[in-house]
Amino acid sequence: MILAGDIGGTNARLAFFESENGSLRVISEHVFPSRQYKEFDQIVSQFLKESAARPEIACYGIAGPVRDGRVVTSNLPWTIDQARLADETHLSSTFLMNDLEAAAWGIGALGRGDLTPLNRVAGTVGNQAVIAPGTGLGEAGLFWDGSKHHVFACEGGHTDFAPQGPLQIELLQFLTKRYGHVSYERILSGPGLVNVYEFLRQNERQNEKASGVTPQGTQEDAAAISQAALNGSDSIAVQALDLWLSVYGAEAGNLALKTMAVGGIYLGGGISPKILSKLAASTFVNAFLEKGRLRPLLESIPVQVITNDKAGLLGAARYAAAKCNAVPAGAS
Repeated sequence: MILAGDIGGTNARLAFFESENGSLRVISEHVFPSRQYKEFDQIVSQFLKESAARPEIACYGIAGPVRDGRVVTSNLPWTIDQARLADETHLSSTFLMNDLEAAAWGIGALGRGDLTPLNRVAGTVGNQAVIAPGTGLGEAGLFWDGSKHHVFACEGGHTDFAPQGPLQIELLQFLTKRYGHVSYERILSGPGLVNVYEFLRQNERQNEKASGVTPQGTQEDAAAISQAALNGSDSIAVQALDLWLSVYGAEAGNLALKTMAVGGIYLGGGISPKILSKLAASTFVNAFLEKGRLRPLLESIPVQVITNDKAGLLGAARYAAAKCNAVPAGAS
């Protein structure tokens, strides 16, 4: 039995899996609100106690850079050490990996019904990449060696934001005063959408329509802004989401070029599936393609939205199964 986890800044999802004939089957699953716990091991211990199950191996995808079996979480006050966690939970075979690394592992377990294409491109076999805005912004790549994919984690969400056009330059200036260093995550995340909304409202670029949105930077605020944009009840929210999408498309295109992801770009995270109608419109796609002389290359790359919210969980389970030789070692 495998214990797998997909641990984000908002929710920690844990599940037990069993491997059957090379495939994985969920036995039980539970979602915990991450911020209600002082330490991650409290969540794992509670889940193990309530289930009374004893898995042979555990793997957790964590939002943050994992180095030498240790991670200081990006959007939570946790420091998780693989060896200490293994000791405290009495699971000697315990592994930590970046949450987008886990999501990339999960791609090989997804079916056609778990993906929504944004363009009609067949693509070719080759490198792939995942970008996922949620509580933060995660990115990961899949290197194609000619026979299988090898997943690698990165922290591309924290690279410098490169504005395109006068409005985005003003957004950069606004965020620089607030944060100093402005990464893509300051925009392409739930709190980032709130940042964009506040920038536009402060600049009074439009007459604001009352929508009940009083942002404080939480995920709930981001959801309210998204909803107001989708239903058109707040003109500033509409412009904020459009601006956010133009930055999203540009950074997805940047990732595609940096990883030469001719095998496809996958849009994950908690936000993308909720705004499918907007992603499919021209703002995101045009920003993705606008790479000057390299536009034809971007036009050949398939872009798909991951609509299965268990991709990271499946990926962590697949990695653990690979360690047990229950599935092939490659990510796909």
